[in-house]
Amino acid sequence: MSVSIRVFRQEDHAAAWGVWAATEGLGLSSADSFESTVRFLERNPGLSFVAVDGDVVVGTILCGHDGRRGLIHHLAVAQTHRRQGLGRALLRQSLAALREAQIDKCHLLVFRDNSGGREFWEGVGAEERVTLSLFSIQTRKSEEA
Repeated sequence: MSVSIRVFRQEDHAAAWGVWAATEGLGLSSADSFESTVRFLERNPGLSFVAVDGDVVVGTILCGHDGRRGLIHHLAVAQTHRRQGLGRALLRQSLAALREAQIDKCHLLVFRDNSGGREFWEGVGAEERVTLSLFSIQTRKSEEA
């Protein structure tokens, strides 16, 4: 296996989408469009990475921050490349980049029924925050608030 990790570039989007779509427990939405992903990468340079085997994207992590806390999206590894440490390697890259940006804590979201994702995050020492509730609101409807 000749897998390397490099910064996620906008031209990786189509291949990344393929990995995401094939990953059980990972939800996709309009926020994952090419345009939205490029905006995210431009806003958070050097924090998101891909794992490539030759020239094939086999893993991804999208990572950003708001100046206080980091947030990880779409840590995913192709089925053919799992259990080889790629998820952990991608995570280490993003966490190191967050530390360099002086971000001390990072959050991530996992669907409650994603047992594989929950097992991975528990295995790397992530703490489930059961005392918090996640709320979402559409910005297009904000004038009603």
